[in-house]
Amino acid sequence: MKVVAFNGSPRAKGNTHHALAVVGEALKEEGIEFELIHVGNQVIRGCTACMGCVKNQDERCVFGDDGVNDWIQKMKEADGIVLGSPVHYAGIAGTMKSFLDRAFYVTSVNKSMLRHKVGATVVAVRRSGGVSTFDSLNHYITYSEMLVPTTNYWNVTHGLKPGEAEQDEEGNQIMRVLGKNMAWLLKVLAAGKPLVPPVALERKKMTNFIR
Repeated sequence: MKVVAFNGSPRAKGNTHHALAVVGEALKEEGIEFELIHVGNQVIRGCTACMGCVKNQDERCVFGDDGVNDWIQKMKEADGIVLGSPVHYAGIAGTMKSFLDRAFYVTSVNKSMLRHKVGATVVAVRRSGGVSTFDSLNHYITYSEMLVPTTNYWNVTHGLKPGEAEQDEEGNQIMRVLGKNMAWLLKVLAAGKPLVPPVALERKKMTNFIR
């Protein structure tokens, strides 16, 4: 089994990276393969709502000049996904948001590619905005009908300068427990799938309230 994680921080080895690495170490201790991809230092345009991915049905965003389409395939191949972001103005970092908007729309409209995979999110913050960013990241996970492992508090660690999150004892425990619970859920799903048939996929109904 494999989990792929996405670091939405512009810093390669900052506190978001640390949080994801702690989750990853817990997963690897349980025999789960772990890959960490750095998204936040890339140049990624936002979604233009062109609906090309809906029309083409080729599991790709029409803008193929960055890493988004490669990362979509990484998510498709993985059993679990972890999204990590620092807090910018009480929300998701801009580059990460652009990636998530495009990637998760493609995966949603192309036969719900992430449905019933295991998904988790983590946040690194100096002071405030951690929970609101955590909530925003979870919107992508729940919209995709993914299954969410939990931990013993909100998935937020604290620190400003790179390395400060290593001193957050509670934050480190949160990430470690998250990794262990994620590994357990992955194993439970793998064991149960041969015994319990999956819920049938329902075609999404789109309702507009302006006639």
